[in-house]
Amino acid sequence: QVQIVESGGGLVRPGGSLRLSCAASGSDLSIAAMGWYRQAPGKQREFIASITSGRITNHAYAVKDRFTISRDNAKNTVYLQMSSLKPEDTANYYCFADQSFRAWGQGIQVTVSS
Repeated sequence: QVQIVESGGGLVRPGGSLRLSCAASGSDLSIAAMGWYRQAPGKQREFIASITSGRITNHAYAVKDRFTISRDNAKNTVYLQMSSLKPEDTANYYCFADQSFRAWGQGIQVTVSS
């Protein structure tokens, strides 16, 4: 069973930065891709970024110039560095980890507001 724990969310002013972390733990981990989605109130969950075990990344067009995903394979941890944050980035951010199935974290709130 895989456990996913997200951290690093909170309140930030427009133009600010945050770094989200997501750690996967459990027995017999063999994680392929990890990444992030987000869901704002009243909206569908949307893809943000992913990274493979070989560190091949994919970023959504809406964030590709502002967000950067990275990964520490030894720690089964993925990071999302977010900069130049906008109010429209406000959402719950969900981490996932892929093995033979996709495991999800519980989500972490990011609020961008002055």
